Amino acid sequence: MKTRITEMFGIEHPIIQGGMHYVGFAELAAAVSNAGGLGTITGLTQKSASDLANEIARCRDMTDKPFAVNLTFLPSVSTPDYPGYVKAIIDGGVTIVETAGRNPQQVLPALKDSGIKVIHKCTSIRHSLKAQSIGCDAVSVDGFECGGHPGEDDIPNFILLPRAADELEIPFVASGGMADGRSLVGALAMGADGMNMGTRFMATKEAPIHENVKQALVAATELDTRLVMRPLRNTERVLNNAATERLLDKEKRLGSDIKFDDIMEEVAGVYPKVMIDGEMDVGVWSCGMVTGLIHDVPTCKELIDRIMAEANSIITQRLEGIVAAKLAA
Repeated sequence: MKTRITEMFGIEHPIIQGGMHYVGFAELAAAVSNAGGLGTITGLTQKSASDLANEIARCRDMTDKPFAVNLTFLPSVSTPDYPGYVKAIIDGGVTIVETAGRNPQQVLPALKDSGIKVIHKCTSIRHSLKAQSIGCDAVSVDGFECGGHPGEDDIPNFILLPRAADELEIPFVASGGMADGRSLVGALAMGADGMNMGTRFMATKEAPIHENVKQALVAATELDTRLVMRPLRNTERVLNNAATERLLDKEKRLGSDIKFDDIMEEVAGVYPKVMIDGEMDVGVWSCGMVTGLIHDVPTCKELIDRIMAEANSIITQRLEGIVAAKLAA
């Protein structure tokens, strides 16, 4: 299947594994890339630029296919060494960078001068147009269904994707709610050039996270996510658990007086404890509504092969059959 995204990134299938904190290690990125998609190392999970350089080298040892590095620009108490991370990416021969969070303009000149393609994650049309205007090569359009930060507009992909197709000239992929061949065909039908999956790739054999997390995703339904930090305008979609309930109770009690310090216990430093140690209720962790479509834990190759087979079947059998039936009538 050829799209503008497969051509731009030199990949076989229009399927991208997005950056995820304490999930996007070399093992997962390489497995996705080896299966024909685009794997992604999460840059800020690595504590330093030298750690990122080592992780890129590890991934290079596991695959000769293209893979990306995610750089997320978020407000923090101590600013990460972004110039150092960019240097590690360039020196490591990475050809694709997924940026997210705030405007990535500060790093674009260095990346573009090195021939690196940049895909920026956006939750709105206005941000997608801004990404296009500053020189991003593609965007990942993140609908309200997504895990993590869906923005504050609450626009689901059935509206957001066609709007992106109407407005954008650069390629874009659908992100949020993507899980299977139906997702891919739907995204393509609405104008996208592929899809980005996060939560679905967490429930794979190669995802280097605790089995408790994978089984929680299999067990959960589309009704089991919650939105937290809305009063702080830093909305995050997470899987419901004891920590989520505590946080939501604080939001209800404190109302407009709530401060980030009030919820530090539930949100700060929890990802290693959840993803590595499997402590499921120690804090809140990102999860998309797509968990309702996750029923097993395949290998990345099994998952991608299944998605592509299902997508091809829908296009060549069901959709063509509907058109043929109409013509025959």
